[in-house]
Amino acid sequence: MKHYQQQPNAFPSDYLNNLWGEIQACSYFATNNLNRDFVGTKGFSVVFKRSHIPTVEQKFPYFKPYLDLALQPVCNAFYLNPLQLKAGSRVDPHIDRSLRSYCKTVEPPALVSVLYVRVPENMEGGELILKSHKRQLGQIKPQANTLLYFQGDLMHSVNPVKTSGTRLSLVCEQYSLSEAELAEIPEFTVESRIAQSTTKKRK
Repeated sequence: MKHYQQQPNAFPSDYLNNLWGEIQACSYFATNNLNRDFVGTKGFSVVFKRSHIPTVEQKFPYFKPYLDLALQPVCNAFYLNPLQLKAGSRVDPHIDRSLRSYCKTVEPPALVSVLYVRVPENMEGGELILKSHKRQLGQIKPQANTLLYFQGDLMHSVNPVKTSGTRLSLVCEQYSLSEAELAEIPEFTVESRIAQSTTKKRK
């Protein structure tokens, strides 16, 4: 993969509609638990090892088609999160290392997969910017039902959304960890601002 690749028309349209509804109705879906780079966004996060993909599919059956298509066989730990942006939302430049709250030595993921579930018509803003050492490698305008993969070590950001409506994506950081690193990662946990008693807070 050279920096990034896109797969249009990844799923049947009724799956996207179902995914949208299920995520909106999910009790964990709230103001984001992610760090301060995620401005005005909503979501929740699911941390799991490859061995616990069946657990994810049992608790979130609507994620199964995405996981079947998007997860790469070389990866053994995953950080999955729906991400919703609306007018005024943005994501500041960062490199993904969300599993670092569990294991300090974790390097960036091997790759990140993003499914654009819903994109406002004629959306202004909301483009994904990919950079390496300050050199821009891509400015990607989201298209609904496109599955995007990009290198996990790239600096990336999302431009401020200027139009009304919501932009929902399903993002998965996919890691290839050593046995020692993998031992420090939860087999399965949900991170959310809601129901913190049953989930694990980020450090």
